[in-house]
Order: sequence, then C-alpha cells, then structure tokens
Amino acid sequence: MAITFTPVSPEIGGEASGLTGSDLVTPQAAADVRAALDRYGVLILREVNISDADLVTLSRLLGSVVVPPRGGTDDHPEVQKISLDPAKSELATYQQGTFYWHMDGANDAIPQFATLLVARQVSDEGGDTEFANMYAAYAALPEEEREELARRRVVHSLAATQILVYPNPTEKQREAWTRVPSREHPMVWTRGNGRRSLLAGATADHVVGLPEDESRALLDRLLEWSTQPRFTLRHHWTPGDLVIWDNTGMLHRALPYQPTSPRLMHRTTLVGEEAVA
Repeated sequence: MAITFTPVSPEIGGEASGLTGSDLVTPQAAADVRAALDRYGVLILREVNISDADLVTLSRLLGSVVVPPRGGTDDHPEVQKISLDPAKSELATYQQGTFYWHMDGANDAIPQFATLLVARQVSDEGGDTEFANMYAAYAALPEEEREELARRRVVHSLAATQILVYPNPTEKQREAWTRVPSREHPMVWTRGNGRRSLLAGATADHVVGLPEDESRALLDRLLEWSTQPRFTLRHHWTPGDLVIWDNTGMLHRALPYQPTSPRLMHRTTLVGEEAVA
C-alpha cells in the first residue's frame, strides 16, 4: 500500500491519516516515508498508535538507529522516553532546553539524520511541537546575504542552550555542560546534493570572528527570520500521533508545559548520514 501525504503549507510539512502502525512496517511504506521526508521536511501521521516494536522496525527500514546510552525503555533500548517527570525519563533534567529552537546533535560532526516521535500521553496545556524549515529560510534570503553567510562559521554547544534554562548555574552544572564538546560548523550547511540550510538555533553560541554584540545580533536576527510563520509548522499532539522530521534541515522546539504534566513521548533517532560541510 502506497502512503500519500498532503502538503500542510507551501514551505513545510506533509500529513497522512487513516493509517495504523502495522501499515508502516513494510519496505514500500518506508520508501514512501523517506521520499516524503525529503520533500516536506516534517511528516505528521495522525493517530497511527504505533507500538515500540513497530517504531523500531520502521526506524531500521529508514536508516541506522541510534542506541542511546541511557533513557531507553526496558524492552527497546533504541526508544527513549521524553518527559519532564524524572520518574518517567532519565533525561528530564535537560528537557526544558527543548523549549528553545534547536537541532539535535548540532555540536556533533555528523548530526542525527532524522527523529521519529510518538505521543503516548499528552499535556492538557502546552506541549505542542513547532518546526522551522531551514532549507526554505536560507533559500528565501537575498543572494548577497546568502553568499556572505556562507563564509561565516558558528560554534555550537550544549552550554549555549542550558544557560537559557539555568541562567545562574552551579559549578557542577557548568562542569557537566562542558564535558559535552562544542563544535565549529559553517553557518550554511551545503549537502553533497547541493541543498543548503542555515545552521542556527539555541545551540549557536557565537559567530567566529565577530565581536560578541555583533555575533549575538546576527544569530538572533537569523533565528527570527527562520522561525517566522512562513517557514514554520505547529503540531498539536493527540495520543498515538507519530511525527517524523529531517533533523538536519529543520529546527524544532516543544512549547512549554508543566513538570507535573502527564506528557510522555517515545522517540527513536536515525544516525547521521552526512558530515556538516
């Protein structure tokens, strides 16, 4: 059975409905998903209610799957639990950093290729997820600015995000952040196939070679440009929804929700396929 996606907007997103988790775990379905991911950047599959086992199978059909060092479920170590409740997720301490626009693995040489996220429980207030298309945002800039930005380089770090959540960190927190190496990347990521996207977001610490005030002004301006309504999509979760996105070309963020919220997501991540260049 072929899967057909309907565009959500001209710049970002494709949506499918009427499917179940078992419909997705065939080579044909995975090929349709992969093709749609390249086209739309973000895929919304409403109320598919995919099991963890089928989520892992689909992920493996799409690419190589990351096995995280912690946070996995008992039966499927590839599946991470995402929650603000420490009783549900070992990663709860870091989750408030996801309230800011970011790309996962931005301080890695080869960022993760894609993310699959399933809603197990949803929040009564907040907890929607937003996405921004960084391919489209870059393409829409004036040519002269695109050329100028392509010459810039940016340092990305975990600390840049966490300082937004904890503006007065303890020494122990700072030490934990700095144990995750920072990474210098070009501001514009040029793929082997010629596609280009901006590398921005909360992990962007500073622009190499610019004074601090000019660096921050440029990073803030580009983030504001990239996250305007034209380039963005907001998903309101229903239990059972599956959303898949191209992590390398989309920024994302969760809208804030309370630590007492029942919100629980299950996530798999695909290994990166191309180094930033």
